[in-house]
Amino acid sequence: MPRADFYLIDKPRFREQPLLLVCELAKRAYAAQQPALVLCRDFEQAEVLDELLWDFDEDAFIPHQLAGDDDDAQTAVLLVPPGIETPDRPLLINLREQRPEGRYERVLEVVAADPAEREGSRRRWREYAGLGFTVNKFDM
Repeated sequence: MPRADFYLIDKPRFREQPLLLVCELAKRAYAAQQPALVLCRDFEQAEVLDELLWDFDEDAFIPHQLAGDDDDAQTAVLLVPPGIETPDRPLLINLREQRPEGRYERVLEVVAADPAEREGSRRRWREYAGLGFTVNKFDM
């Protein structure tokens, strides 16, 4: 059964820099040998995340790149701005406003502390539940 896990940002470290949580989730996915797609809101967010993945943990190396290259299939973590098509992967990290299309077994929704962000996440929660996903919430 597919899963949707909602990570609600609460800790000061993540409130100040929500993309740090995305880095932590990508690090966990890579450690578990689960190739992941990170669905970014725009190209600028993908570029910021690309830089952050190099710098956030000096002891961690997470193979990643912006999607749309010839070696996408070999890269553990693909950062996907809107408009770039990629093959489905079992694990998605969703930073977009809408529920992702495609086939996947698990989606991680990163939800900022902002009240408007929380409202969009409630809508996606209902959509996932309506599609038969097991839905979980984690305060981070």
